[in-house]
Amino acid sequence: MQINRQLLNKAVDQGLLQPNQIAPLWDFLSTQSEQVASFNFTNVLYYFGGMIAIGAMTLFMTLGWEQFGGWGIFYISLAYAGVGLWLTEFFLYRKQLAIPAGIMAAFTVALAPLAIYGLQVALGLWDDGRFYRDYHVYIDWRWIIMELISLVVGAIVLWRYKLPFSVMPIAVTLWYMSMDLSPMIYGAGSTWDHAEAVSMWFGFAMTVFAFYVDFRSSHQQKDYAFWLYLFGVMAFWGGMSSMHSDSELNKFIYFCINIAMILIGAIISRRVFVVFGGFGVAAYFWHLSYDLFKDSMLFPIVLTALGLGVMYLGVIWQKHEASFSQWARHLLPQSAQGFLENRH
Repeated sequence: MQINRQLLNKAVDQGLLQPNQIAPLWDFLSTQSEQVASFNFTNVLYYFGGMIAIGAMTLFMTLGWEQFGGWGIFYISLAYAGVGLWLTEFFLYRKQLAIPAGIMAAFTVALAPLAIYGLQVALGLWDDGRFYRDYHVYIDWRWIIMELISLVVGAIVLWRYKLPFSVMPIAVTLWYMSMDLSPMIYGAGSTWDHAEAVSMWFGFAMTVFAFYVDFRSSHQQKDYAFWLYLFGVMAFWGGMSSMHSDSELNKFIYFCINIAMILIGAIISRRVFVVFGGFGVAAYFWHLSYDLFKDSMLFPIVLTALGLGVMYLGVIWQKHEASFSQWARHLLPQSAQGFLENRH
């Protein structure tokens, strides 16, 4: 829900607020929203600039930096990280500029893989023609060392500053790790099927961990679980959706899992479950229309009726949502009730 002055004026018209309460209440809400990510011009500048800087040291790294050699890359990365920490600590965090401080902290963590790569090159561990830019393109079990150290650096930075956006490079690193684990576990015998299974189960574990973080921090205004949910669900859904099966039962189970994801996303107010679940449901219906019922005249009619029926179910739910939600939550433990109330 977005609160604006027009909404407060309507509350006055209905006798819920006094006219002289609008100004101080608005000032209070404006102060609180400064620490929360929202879509305004200032935050667009923060995130746009921050992502350019992070991308420059990660996705958009050029081969030109290889000319610095391993030690050169290592020391330059440390210098960049030192500047990032200095700006985070003394220029942003202490001035309570939470959003740019979180972005700068994430920039510092994002430098960890580059620094470790430089150290590995200096020690002669990448003599086979692999370059740092390949880290974001190719799967290789040797990236695991960079990823593990990056996780340690990310955990330290998160512990020090407790800023939600600094979770982003941690979540990305875990996502990368979900792909690089397969060749490490299965070695030369690693296949695409192995990679899909590892990605799916690693993503599932990451999503469960995100739920735990969400549950533990639900009483706070900061959202630490967003990035973990995003990349956890992405790894889980991507691995699951890449699996091939000729069994209609397995395809139907896939459909049911995606329906469950949509329901979970609606219950805990996490759109990432709904988006990926929606993609999965659409993929299953695509399979039905192009394979199983490709010659059927009734399938589009039945599917239309199903869609309208779901919409009607939404109308019924809207009428009775409050009473049903209250009844259902009373069946849950007190801690779970508090979590769901804070999520809505």
